[in-house]
Amino acid sequence: MSRYTASDIEQKWQAAWDKADVFKARRDESKPKYYVLEMFPYPSGRIHMGHVRNYTMGDVIARFKIASGFSVLHPMGWDAFGMPAENAAMAIGGHPKTWTYGNIADMRAQMKPLGLSIDWSREFATCDPEYYGQQQAMFIDFMAKGLVYRKNAVVNWDPVDMTVLANEQVIDGKGWRSNAPVERRELTQWFFKISDYSEELLEALDGLHNWPEKVRTMQANWIGKSRGLQFSFNLTEPAGSFDSVEVYTTRPDTLLGANFIGISPDHPLARALEAENADLAAFNAECRRMGTSEADMEKAEKKGFDTGLRVKHPLDDSWELPVWVANFILMDYGTGAIFGCPAHDQRDLDFSRKYDLPVVDTFFALDDDTPVADLAFVPPKTERVKWVNHFAGLDIATGQEAIDATIDWAEEKGWGKGVTNYRLRDWGLSRQRYWGCPIPVVHCEDCGVVPEKKENLPVELPDDVTFDLPGNPLDRHPTWRDCACPACGKAAKRETDTMDTFVDSSWYFARFTSPRATTPTDAADADYWMNVDQYIGGIEHAILHLLYSRFFARAMNITGHLPDKAIEPFNALFTQGMVTHEIYVTRDERDRPVYHLPEDIEWHESGARLGATGEEITVVPSAKMSKSKKNVVDPDDIISSYGADTARWFVMSDSPPERDVEWTAAGAEATHKHLGRVWTLSDRISKMSADDGGNGDDDLTRATHRAIRDVTEGIESFAFNKAVAKLYEFTNTIAKSKAGVAAQKTAIMTLAQLMSPMTPHLAEDIWARQGGEGLVVNAPWPKPDPAMLVEDTVTLPIQVNGKRRSEIAVPVDMSKEEVEKLVLANDAVKKALDGGAPKKLIIVPGRIVNVVI
Repeated sequence: MSRYTASDIEQKWQAAWDKADVFKARRDESKPKYYVLEMFPYPSGRIHMGHVRNYTMGDVIARFKIASGFSVLHPMGWDAFGMPAENAAMAIGGHPKTWTYGNIADMRAQMKPLGLSIDWSREFATCDPEYYGQQQAMFIDFMAKGLVYRKNAVVNWDPVDMTVLANEQVIDGKGWRSNAPVERRELTQWFFKISDYSEELLEALDGLHNWPEKVRTMQANWIGKSRGLQFSFNLTEPAGSFDSVEVYTTRPDTLLGANFIGISPDHPLARALEAENADLAAFNAECRRMGTSEADMEKAEKKGFDTGLRVKHPLDDSWELPVWVANFILMDYGTGAIFGCPAHDQRDLDFSRKYDLPVVDTFFALDDDTPVADLAFVPPKTERVKWVNHFAGLDIATGQEAIDATIDWAEEKGWGKGVTNYRLRDWGLSRQRYWGCPIPVVHCEDCGVVPEKKENLPVELPDDVTFDLPGNPLDRHPTWRDCACPACGKAAKRETDTMDTFVDSSWYFARFTSPRATTPTDAADADYWMNVDQYIGGIEHAILHLLYSRFFARAMNITGHLPDKAIEPFNALFTQGMVTHEIYVTRDERDRPVYHLPEDIEWHESGARLGATGEEITVVPSAKMSKSKKNVVDPDDIISSYGADTARWFVMSDSPPERDVEWTAAGAEATHKHLGRVWTLSDRISKMSADDGGNGDDDLTRATHRAIRDVTEGIESFAFNKAVAKLYEFTNTIAKSKAGVAAQKTAIMTLAQLMSPMTPHLAEDIWARQGGEGLVVNAPWPKPDPAMLVEDTVTLPIQVNGKRRSEIAVPVDMSKEEVEKLVLANDAVKKALDGGAPKKLIIVPGRIVNVVI
């Protein structure tokens, strides 16, 4: 081979790795272990450059740890259940299973040419009965421990996908997949008791030191701990069985600003009243067509219905307040009822202005008897305030001080109690769809809800289903539902709801430790491999996936499937940026954007033009890759044109891994040329003979050890772009070196080792050409010699009157007098002095020289 041919090199070395079974994870008690995991993909059918970047990051770490002497687990699987497969079956015919496994085969075939250090023997898909059967077994264990239960609940209903959504799956009032406006319905659902662990999940965030602060903050906000006051407003007249309305508030200090009582449309009182009031029933029905998330309610127009009921203020029986049903109040937070305080809450202010309710100021500014205007949240929490007609002994308070004092006073007087609440609700896991893990319970007329016997697991999905009608095909299957009760043996019916697909991804990391075990996990394997030492994935999973996984790890510990150390399953988390690409846009006759493929663009001095028509193109840089915007770069095209190592090197080199990286054709071409130069340099050195003399061996040796240090630090700190920059620098040093053959061979072999995590195929080829023993992937990671890192020279910047003019390299132990001579002989200094002498010459040893003229 006379030149760098990526396709030949990469196929050759992938075959060698496979033959040697290099990446098979082995439990070896004599070695430290390292578990690196990228969030597994949904099998949509194609991988994209974002996948390439994500998996390359994990691969760099895995290969580095293999070389560093660790027993490494680096697995891959597929998050394979979910609506897209059903939608595809409905749209194009066929079966979700066929569509899913076909996509898995395609994506696996795309991933393998990347040369990833994955143990493919551990591969599974969550739609494999072997996997979801163990999930069903865990569900039964969770039931036995009281971690899962069934109840009637108001849920988010997606009218297009025709299934329930968790609050986290409702985005801006719409289904996260269908984008359809979400409605509220009351259904009997299965729930995980995640809310019981709110405080534990919140407190444990402080210990996740190697997680991004942003992710920890997002989870803390979602759990939403608050301390407030719970108390009752008594009705002036009973309404059926109701004689009071209990409220919860985090701002009891504003109680004297109350102007109405608001209750949720799903509050028991609202439901009782709607039975006798058609107008209220219609209003409540309209409210239930909204989403149930707080964000949705905050954005929606504030609407209410005056029930005609009145309550007495707890501090003054003569003070009556109206009771309204309001569309912005959640039933499952607090008590489902609030008191409105428009002077100190924007939402209550909007509502009060709409319905012309009075705005009562609670505060006066200190030393000023002028009432504060009816603005939201006045005064600021930082301002000390005087309470008007406030509770005894509390003339002055501010912020949390006032809230805590009010709670204490209410408890002392006996009309309220301090309560800690959380925004986190129990996890509704029921989904009315076919392509998911069946919930393993049976409904028996005599025994009620009965878990299936474990020996009957998995409860497999039937293959003979149709998608020609809306709804869940399991409900209309002629025989699948029919079964015998596991308790009494009588005829019974299976549960037709399937599990939320987030259940599948909440424990897959644990299954990877023993993917063929006949129980959910194997104790010895889980104890050895857990925890995941480095988890890599997108910030978009900060709440949905990561919070659920943290709960699941605790539940698995309680049921004996994970050791105590694994209740926080991910020791370190890294959230990578996206791979972006330019978008090329023109406008149609109605001024709508029209997107064009990169190959349709011609570049001129005046800018980009559409090749077919010459029309000017607007170029939008750094846009997220999207098929609809025609800026997707197919990894297959890159690998066939340049090779996998080019793709891997590029996505590691251009920006810090936590930031977006823009893919450009010019960048890919430049990367490929650089790797070609590295190969050519290696080829030249491999042909050198001992007669080729040389000098400067020490300089190259020092550069080699500095490269080892710097690249190692870059990989260990996830600064992959810095590591790549050091490798560029080291390559240039080798290319310019006049050192002897031995020093150059050592340097180029070290370069191969240091490049191996990023460009493993090229590294193997260089290693072999230089006569390296075995495979470079198995070679011990080089360690720098501390003696070679000691600098014997130092570069001193020279400033003249505060401006940098030059620099000099001097021995670290050179005297000030000798340094002064060199400075005065420097051309830049001589020019500045113009024959004169400096007023001052200040030398800071090892740092800088200042010349004052």
